[in-house]
Amino acid sequence: MLEQLHRMLRRREVFAKNSSKWGDPRAKLLDGDAWEQAKPSVLASLGLPAGAGEHLAARAALLDGTYREVAARVPANSQIVFDDDGRLHFAALEPEPEPASLRQLREAVEAMLPRVDLPEVLLEVFSWTGADQAFTSVTGGEARLKDLHVTIAALLVAHSCNVGYTPVIGAADALKYGRLSHVDQTYLRLATYRAANATLIDCQASIPLAQAWGGGLVASVDGMRFVVPVPSVYARPNPKYFGRRGGATWLNMINDQAAGLGGKVVAGTPRDSLYVLDVLYDRDGGKRPEMIVTDTASYSDIVFGLLTLAGFAYAPQLADLPDQKMWRIDRTADYGAFQDAARGRVDLARIERHWEDILRIIGSIHTGAVRAYDVIRMLSRDGRPTPLGDAIAHYGRISKSLHILRLADEPNYRRQIKSQANLQEGRHSLARKIFHGRSGQLYQRYQDGMEDQIGALGLVLNALVLFNTRYMDAAVNQLRADGFEVRDEDLARLSPFVRHHINMLGRYSFQLPELPGGLRPLRDPGCTPDEE
Repeated sequence: MLEQLHRMLRRREVFAKNSSKWGDPRAKLLDGDAWEQAKPSVLASLGLPAGAGEHLAARAALLDGTYREVAARVPANSQIVFDDDGRLHFAALEPEPEPASLRQLREAVEAMLPRVDLPEVLLEVFSWTGADQAFTSVTGGEARLKDLHVTIAALLVAHSCNVGYTPVIGAADALKYGRLSHVDQTYLRLATYRAANATLIDCQASIPLAQAWGGGLVASVDGMRFVVPVPSVYARPNPKYFGRRGGATWLNMINDQAAGLGGKVVAGTPRDSLYVLDVLYDRDGGKRPEMIVTDTASYSDIVFGLLTLAGFAYAPQLADLPDQKMWRIDRTADYGAFQDAARGRVDLARIERHWEDILRIIGSIHTGAVRAYDVIRMLSRDGRPTPLGDAIAHYGRISKSLHILRLADEPNYRRQIKSQANLQEGRHSLARKIFHGRSGQLYQRYQDGMEDQIGALGLVLNALVLFNTRYMDAAVNQLRADGFEVRDEDLARLSPFVRHHINMLGRYSFQLPELPGGLRPLRDPGCTPDEE
């Protein structure tokens, strides 16, 4: 009986009342008067019509026209080929060459970055932004402890470096064990991490160098894996990532200005596609991204549909492209070289038949009435979509085909996606350097503890990136004043994830030196470390 119950719970045929995991997500959807009241503002916000007819006709015309335009340019396109079965293949993207001017600029800028300890980075960023003021007492009291920012910086180092209290305990009152423990329990929690992050994101966006990297409207979502060696129901096994132990995934989002916009800790390594929308709607701050880059693990036709309905341009990296079916609406249309590749057919009638329910689902997600994770699980059963899920998948297949056509026709589009994905990989690499204690393993048994510790890591990452960006911007300005030629295209390829000048190991000092000019003096790029 228990086996049958568990099987039916997994198949979403029976539900547990008041359960976040096994409850019925349909009960949370906007319905009746609540939906009718919210509907006009939701549709206006998302730019969706109440009736599907004209909207679907416009999407069909766009897909048909794009097929014809891209097919007409195929003879001159050396980036794509079709095999004997008519399946599409992409040529490998050639790496962008690094001109001598870029290498010289990178070396000069990195040589000028001041050498600091990680605690000094946090204290200095707090002095610029006031982000430490976001850490308020859970009791609601307004009085703040003396040198609270020092204690908060020490705790952020302890958690983000995964080293515990011992290396940061000091003789000062702000660094004694009792003070650290009290502040940890009273001031540090997910809500205060998010509020502090919002301040750092806004500050990052105001720096000219960050604006040279992008406008903050392109973002990527990807997972970073952590082994959890202690027993925990919030960790799941996966031999590929965790060996014989359980693990958790930090699914996080970063924009093209290198600012982390938010994240979510999930058990094991579930398909990222289940959580992408939740991460997008639950960001800490910054502009709402318009284009979302993910890897193949975050892709599904239903996710394509939901993200398009929510107003995002979804741009996943599609591995095994020849296995990806392209879709058409007009069976009789001649799309030239794409004739065999476009072997699937989108059923507009099916979408129109379920349009009202589709609007209600995306409206419920948009207003926060229900998690996208629950909706996506609701739209599939036994690995197969429900009729409503199939209708959303058909809608998503229009966007998927347009995405593949753009990949085929615009090498710069492919390069933009790859660059954003590489930016996220650079952030994860830096995160691994910071989270070095205990072999980089997460020793938290409960989800709240995992979210708090990874929240500290995300905040320290943003602080370090902000520190690097501001000093790199100052270095660029100094180089220009000294007559060094700085090209805009080289600026756009500088990375804020450099870490050679920052000490993250050993015992830590929490004394901020005097900064009469607001910033530390830049190093002389011609000096060796022994001469400093």
